[in-house]
Amino acid sequence: MHQALLIPEVLLEIFSHVIEEPSVFPAGFISLSQKSLAALATTCKTFYEPAMDLLWNEMDMSESLLGCVTRLHPLMYRNGRLPVWNWAVGVRPLSVDEAHQLLRHSARIRSLIMLANRLLHLFSDIPVMLYDFPSLISLTISTRYLKFLLSNTLHRHHLATASEDLPPFVTRFAALERLSVITPDTIDAFDSTADALSRISDVVRLCKQLVTLSCPLFDWAAWRHISNLSTLTRVDVGDTRTDATPPSPLERDITNFSPFSNVTALSFLLHGAAYAITVMQHSQFPSLKEFKLDVSVLSSLEAEQLFRALSKCKACETLEKIIVYSMHHDPQTNSLSVIPLLCFTQLRTLNLACYDFCINLDDDILLEAVSAWPHMRNLEIEDSRFGYSPITFRGIFTMLRLCPQLDTLCISIDTTTVDIDTDVEPAQHTSLRILELNSPGHQIPNAEALAHVIFSCLPRINWVQCKGRGWDEVNMHLKSLKDAALHATGAASNT
Repeated sequence: MHQALLIPEVLLEIFSHVIEEPSVFPAGFISLSQKSLAALATTCKTFYEPAMDLLWNEMDMSESLLGCVTRLHPLMYRNGRLPVWNWAVGVRPLSVDEAHQLLRHSARIRSLIMLANRLLHLFSDIPVMLYDFPSLISLTISTRYLKFLLSNTLHRHHLATASEDLPPFVTRFAALERLSVITPDTIDAFDSTADALSRISDVVRLCKQLVTLSCPLFDWAAWRHISNLSTLTRVDVGDTRTDATPPSPLERDITNFSPFSNVTALSFLLHGAAYAITVMQHSQFPSLKEFKLDVSVLSSLEAEQLFRALSKCKACETLEKIIVYSMHHDPQTNSLSVIPLLCFTQLRTLNLACYDFCINLDDDILLEAVSAWPHMRNLEIEDSRFGYSPITFRGIFTMLRLCPQLDTLCISIDTTTVDIDTDVEPAQHTSLRILELNSPGHQIPNAEALAHVIFSCLPRINWVQCKGRGWDEVNMHLKSLKDAALHATGAASNT
């Protein structure tokens, strides 16, 4: 054997090329890379440790791992076939001895997935202290599995005074860098919303080195804990199944958190906006670059509170992306101003899709806004105002001169009058690739001349997108101009 192969770092680099790109395999499927690493581990003593480290580095607590248990293997792979989805129905839980057999290499696991809820009962008799993964840095887990990782004596008891003196099963999460908690698809798949929130909060408060956090709602004590984590860079919170009753009381027992000093990305996926608004009102994010709120229902009053809180969270000089979705289609007469967002001087993406109210936007406000956002690249604003918009063609083309880097524009426009001089071509804008101008369904006057202006000034626009058929005639003329130009270019190249 060459002496270089005796160096662990060299072997790890060589063996790492055996690992396949991530892919979705059927339950119980053993990938080629797993087979290759297992073969390398049995080649010689020198290969054993690095090959086993890579083989167990990323593990899914499902059929691929349960196949290591002698009793379960023949039940799973009957007649040499892959397991059927309900193979575990009626199978008794793992014993303590089988748990030791299953987890004998747990110290090698650095990334663990525990999502297979159909197999949950198999783990019900394993003592909590056997779930020991000292090298774990990434955990993706269903809320239903959390109770296996938290002992009954720990749950809601020791956490108030958690310290390094607590038993190993308390501090097992301390080194986690990536935590992702997933809510099952059905609301009755876990004990209750309150229990799930409590367990999630407990786990979050045990993590001392988190870099990314993605999970359903957690309580204010957990928010206070993560606000002190200097390692944290990304937080994704919520789902639409467990937030019907957010942590309460919302205001009475909550004080301002420590600044989230290094969080650059923050997102919420919720049914209502109250939880997110409360978090923003009590937080500072001096490094925040991306903010996203996706809610089922958002009133104009809540949107104003959100924008105001966002403008006061110390992110005016850092925030580059704001996305707000509200998909409940119930148009109201209330309007919302984007003026509070003008403080974000580094804004590059603004996507507002709010169908509960009108966004107060006309030519003057639009020009004021883009003047405050010189780096804007993606501007998409959709609201409940389907029948009328005060924004004109003149406003759009004037705006484009102030946004030389704009790539995508989606906005409502008044098409009843083409208020630009179609005989005088505006300056060419070479960055815009996607143009969606929503308007009522009536035809646009002087469609051919407008198509010529778009063709001349917006060379990367092949057609104008819209909801409805109002732009069909313009797009037909635009296609003819593009085809003629392409034909002329081809003819010129042949001469």
